[in-house]
Amino acid sequence: MVSGGASGLGAACARRFSAHGAKVIVLDRDGERAQALADELGTTARAALADVTSEEEVGAAVQLAVEAFGGLHVMINCAGIGMALRTTSKNGPHPLDVFETVLRINLLGTFNVIRLAAMAMARNEPNAGGERGVIINTASVAAFDGQIGQAAYSASKGGIVGMTLPIARDLARDGIRVVTIAPGIFDTPLLAGLPEPARESLGEQVPFPPRLGKPEEYAHMAQAIVENQMMNGETIRLDGGLRMGPK
Repeated sequence: MVSGGASGLGAACARRFSAHGAKVIVLDRDGERAQALADELGTTARAALADVTSEEEVGAAVQLAVEAFGGLHVMINCAGIGMALRTTSKNGPHPLDVFETVLRINLLGTFNVIRLAAMAMARNEPNAGGERGVIINTASVAAFDGQIGQAAYSASKGGIVGMTLPIARDLARDGIRVVTIAPGIFDTPLLAGLPEPARESLGEQVPFPPRLGKPEEYAHMAQAIVENQMMNGETIRLDGGLRMGPK
């Protein structure tokens, strides 16, 4: 199952995993786009309309995976939002409700999906290595190199990094691994509206390769994590050596 699966990094994961024989649940709050992708992937895919902060909606999506495909073995958390506001400005202090919204969707939403997916995974029969499931989260280089205006976003992504190891330790007894990917500047819908010169300028900030990351490269990393059983409790920077400046 892929949250935020209807576009960007999530859609790339859904396509790659489906192409390699996985049965996929495309979870997204945009039900129309989720259904369109599920239709594209064929009979081994289903769409699930859900807000990641909703216990009921995510629970129903997990149940769909169990009923339609016999279980849930891989959960990829790609749902999230980004907002940029300074802590103080001529308009006043950073709106508290905006800060709360970013943390609620990015951090609380990720944890909500983790806890519900893990309960389903714990009921799986273990494979030969004792593994029952893999959970992959999406942080950001902003967790480490937060820029001006990214207090809320960096806090939310830093929280994902911070909870990766303790959750991996929690779930070790159930044979469930937890790994986080911290992507750099990727060519996702968030950047699609920028003029091409601006997109090129962003890409040139990356040491090598000097370009925007491709969603397919994120999906490739997710596949490698699933396939390598020693990957656990870690956050992987996927950024071409990028270290973000203040702005």
